Amino acid sequence: MSTSVVAMRAVVAAIAIAASACAPRPPRTAPGGRAGGAADRPTPRTDQNSLVAHAELVEKAKSGRIDVYFVGDSITRRWGALDYPELLANWTSNFFGWNAANFGWGGDRVQNILWRLQHGELDGVQPKVFVVLAGTNNIGARRGDDKEAADIARGVRAILDVCRRKAPKATIVLMAVFPRNDNMAYEPEVEAVNALLARLADGRRIRFVDINDKLADGDGRLFDGMMADGLHPTAAAYQIWADALKPIFRELLGGAATFDRAPPPTGDPAAMKRPSA
Repeated sequence: MSTSVVAMRAVVAAIAIAASACAPRPPRTAPGGRAGGAADRPTPRTDQNSLVAHAELVEKAKSGRIDVYFVGDSITRRWGALDYPELLANWTSNFFGWNAANFGWGGDRVQNILWRLQHGELDGVQPKVFVVLAGTNNIGARRGDDKEAADIARGVRAILDVCRRKAPKATIVLMAVFPRNDNMAYEPEVEAVNALLARLADGRRIRFVDINDKLADGDGRLFDGMMADGLHPTAAAYQIWADALKPIFRELLGGAATFDRAPPPTGDPAAMKRPSA
């Protein structure tokens, strides 16, 4: 067994102990079996794959140079992940030279992202720009709760507060939650959340960017080719996102350099496993 594998297992074990120690009491279970709980209450993911991914992202934060810090759930993660090579190629073609690093993790709700940012993934990093996309996994968790949109917005505001506290000079690009067609019943809540998120922006240090009118029609129905499963963007949709971000990056960072110092991309540990020889 290699030294690096032993070290990684030790890191995962330490994180598991820390997560267990700081984990909140089990939250109430919402109808449909999804956990409830306040979105602004940091909550760790304790499954083994998430622990390994978190350990890798903590190490990623310590390597390379990070001027643009993307944070979110699977929608963010897939764009710059080793296990989605087509999407990674799109990421590289758009952001090479801006030292952009991806800190998304699949399945995360707002409170899980908040926990990760408070437990090592942003320590010592001083990005100049954050790109935040969070909230879709909280939508519909408490069916019939008309306060859920406000709860999600409070959680996202807590994420912004952590970003500003740890990197006070950075500009935050806050993305609107993307349309969802995996369940059209979610669309009214998506719109309600986005209306609240827009209020968090001041137009300078926090900028709200909404590309939904380029992804879907006025009823929230996705245009052809945007999201194969109704939730996760295709390369075409990611390109629309990139086209909205790049003018902001040029304004704040200047043109992309001919070299890039960002840490190398990571992937889903479960997907990246290979049988031992």
